[in-house]
Amino acid sequence: MSFPILSVITFTPLLGALIVFFIPKDKEDWIQWVSTIISLVPLILSFVVYAAVRADPGQMQFMEEYSWIPTLDVWYRMGVDGISAVMILLTALLSTLCYFYSIYTIKERVKEYYFLFFLLQMGMSGVFVSLDLIFFYVFWEIGLVPMYLLIGVWGGARRIYASIKFFLYTLAGSVAMLLAILGVYFQTGTFSILEAAAKHPFADNFILAAAAFWAFFIAFSIKVPTFPFHTWLPDAHTEAPTCGSVILAGVLLKLGAYGLIRIVLPFFPQVFSYYAYNVPIVPILAVISIVYGALVCMAQWDLKRLIAYSSVSHMGYVTLGISAAAASLTMSGHSEELLTSAAIALNGAALQMFTHGIITGGLFFLVGIIYDRAHTRDLKAFGGLGAKVPYYYGIMMVTGFASLGLPGLAGFWSELFVFRGTFAIIPIFACIGIAGVVFTAAYILWKIVQYVFLGEFDQAKWDEATHHAKLTDMALFEKVTMWPLVIVMVLVGLYPTVVVALLNGATTALLGKL
Repeated sequence: MSFPILSVITFTPLLGALIVFFIPKDKEDWIQWVSTIISLVPLILSFVVYAAVRADPGQMQFMEEYSWIPTLDVWYRMGVDGISAVMILLTALLSTLCYFYSIYTIKERVKEYYFLFFLLQMGMSGVFVSLDLIFFYVFWEIGLVPMYLLIGVWGGARRIYASIKFFLYTLAGSVAMLLAILGVYFQTGTFSILEAAAKHPFADNFILAAAAFWAFFIAFSIKVPTFPFHTWLPDAHTEAPTCGSVILAGVLLKLGAYGLIRIVLPFFPQVFSYYAYNVPIVPILAVISIVYGALVCMAQWDLKRLIAYSSVSHMGYVTLGISAAAASLTMSGHSEELLTSAAIALNGAALQMFTHGIITGGLFFLVGIIYDRAHTRDLKAFGGLGAKVPYYYGIMMVTGFASLGLPGLAGFWSELFVFRGTFAIIPIFACIGIAGVVFTAAYILWKIVQYVFLGEFDQAKWDEATHHAKLTDMALFEKVTMWPLVIVMVLVGLYPTVVVALLNGATTALLGKL
C-alpha cells in the first residue's frame, strides 16, 4: 500500500495531543470526547493491519523507509509482522478504552491528562513498528516521561516515590540499551534491526556478544519485569490512576518482552542459547518470577498490589517461553520435533503478551471500579459482595478465571503453549514453573473470590471500612469498558487461532532464520 498506515497509527495520537493542547482548558467535555473519538482512528486502522497481515504474517509488511538523519545513517523505518500487528491492536484497544473510561473518572487537570496519554500511546505504538534501532530507542524513551507524570500527578498518596522509582529503574535500563545499540552499530555498520539481525553482531567474539546481550536483556527485563528487576512495579501499579495501571500492565510491560523477541533473540542467538541451556540463568530468573510472584500475591491484602504482583508471575511465562526457544538452538539433533516445540514455546510467549494485556488490563479496571465506591482496596474490608453487585461479580469471575488459566478462556492457551514447548526442551524449568499455575488458582479463589464476594454481607463492617460509602453495581460506562475485553477473553479462549495464526507465522519465520 502507498498509504502510510503505520505512520498514521503511530502519529495520530501526536495529532490528538496537539488538538487537545489548543482546546480551552475549561472545555473538559470537549477534550474528553474529542480524544476518545480521535483514538478510534488508530484502533480501526490496527484492525485493518491485523486483517491484512494474516495473509503472510511471517514477512514484514506495510514497510516505510526514509532517510531521517543521513549523517548518522539513521533511517525512518517501519514495518509489521504477525507479532507486531497483534501488539499494535492491543495498544490501540486498551488506549481507546482508557480514554473512554477516563471521561467519567478523571476530574482534575483533564487537559494535561489526555495530552500526556496521547504521547504515551504514540511512544508505545512506535516501539512495535520500529525497524531502526535509534527509531526504536526514541519511541522507547518517549513513553517514559508521560507515564512518570501520570503516576506522579494523578496517583495515590505515595505517588512521588513510586513515579521516581519507576523513572530511575527505566532510565538505568535505557542507558544500558543505548550503549548496546552503539556497540551493535560499530560492529555491523547499520542501525537497521533486520540487517543487524542477519549479521549476528559479535558472533566471532563471545565476550563482547555476552556484554551486549546482557545490556539489552537487563534493559528489557526491567520493563517486563523479570526478577530481580521487578521491585519498581508494585509501587508504580499501586499508586498509578486506574488507566495508568491498565496501560502499564497491558502494554508497557510488553515493550520489554517484545524487545527480547525482536532484538535479543535474533541478534544474539548463540549467547541467548548459552544462557538459556548451558548456563541457564534466563530460565532460572523466569521460573523465580513465576513462582515468587504468585507466592507474594498470596501474602497481599491490597487488591491492586495483588494484581500488580500477578503481572510479575504471568510475565515470567513470557520469559520462560522465549528462553525455551533460545535453548533449542544449541540442542543436538535439530529435528522437526525440536523446531516445533521451540515454535510452540515462542508462540505461547507471544500469546501470553496479548492475553495478559487483555486480562490484567481488565482486572485493573475492575479494581478501579470497586475502589471508586469503597475508597479502599483492603480485602479484609469486603465480603459478601456477590449478592450485592452481581454484575460486577460475574465480570470479575470471568476475568479472574481467565487469569488463572481456566480452559475456555484466553489465559489457558498461552500457558499451555509455553509449558508444552518448554517441557520438550528444558523440562525441569517447565516442572518448576507449573507450580505458578497452582498458586495463581489459589490466590484468585482465596483472596479475590472468597474475601471479596463470598459469605454474608456485613453492612456494619462495610460502613466502618468505607465510611458509609454507597454500594452500587456497575454503571453503564463501566460495563461498556469491560465488554470488549470479556469478548476477547472468550473469543480467544474458544478459538485461539484468531490470534495464534498471526503469531505462528512470525515466530516460525524467526526461528527459521536462526
